[in-house]
Amino acid sequence: MGLRTAFTHLFSIPHPIALAPMGGSAGGALAAAVSEGGGLGLVGGGRADAGWLDRELEIVARRTGRPWGIGFLSWAAGAAIVERALARGPAAVLLSFGDVRPLAPVVRGAGVKLIVQVTNLDEARQAVDEGADVIVAQGTEAGGHSGKAGRSTMSFVPVVADLAAPTPVLAAGGIADGRGIAAALALGAAGALVGTRFLATPESLADPSVPKAILDSNGEQTERSSVLDIVRDTGWPREYLARTVRHPVIDQWRGREDELTADSSARPSYQRAVDRGELPPAPVWASQAIDLITDIRPAADLVGDLVREAEFALARVNRAP
Repeated sequence: MGLRTAFTHLFSIPHPIALAPMGGSAGGALAAAVSEGGGLGLVGGGRADAGWLDRELEIVARRTGRPWGIGFLSWAAGAAIVERALARGPAAVLLSFGDVRPLAPVVRGAGVKLIVQVTNLDEARQAVDEGADVIVAQGTEAGGHSGKAGRSTMSFVPVVADLAAPTPVLAAGGIADGRGIAAALALGAAGALVGTRFLATPESLADPSVPKAILDSNGEQTERSSVLDIVRDTGWPREYLARTVRHPVIDQWRGREDELTADSSARPSYQRAVDRGELPPAPVWASQAIDLITDIRPAADLVGDLVREAEFALARVNRAP
């Protein structure tokens, strides 16, 4: 069993699946489980909290001897925290959301594979210019953040694959089963970066309310917005919207983002409502593909299951009369 691609060859791994480095959810245990399952596990460096990072990188390094990596937000991370992570011996560092030029040389200089996630063609060209070893083409179906003026995975992936060739490209956004991985390969990608599906695993660090909400919702109940970033004062650049399961605060402020930004009472009011249990403890970052997520499954098993589903889907096409 196995789908051999330029991506699997680059990292000497069996399967063309990478874990999206979801900040706060993709910790060391989840990344290690994905790597043990034959994919590439990526710890979510998130807001670059040094204490959290040290703990989770120690976990992943202890639990797997296979290749693993870490992801950082380009707009939030600095060279010092990236160098701190590089000292732990990752096989790859993924940079996403923002100008990668300050950090790309730090990664390449350490002899570590550079993965760059892009949401538009300008970012894709920058990734090529910066010598990315792998480029992730992310469509707007993705859970969590994606480009405000981005494109769907189906149309974006083949364009980036053509632009970046021969650099391998991973598809991201709305991929939650093996059929999505098979489709990514057909579009010219060398694999897939999968996020939301791995939230519904026992190794995920997400609050227990998150997988429950994913299992109970469907793709039509997700929405892209900047409202939750504004009210939570996350500092996210406005050019990136975040897809979540529908949220009452989004309903309250939809279309009034500038007013929300200027309202000094909105943030403490939101936090009080969370503290009283009137609002969910955290946004549920979720892709449009959540209809396909129907159970909670160990991450290592899930990697193998996704590959088997992809192989079946590709074989079914080949058998078509």
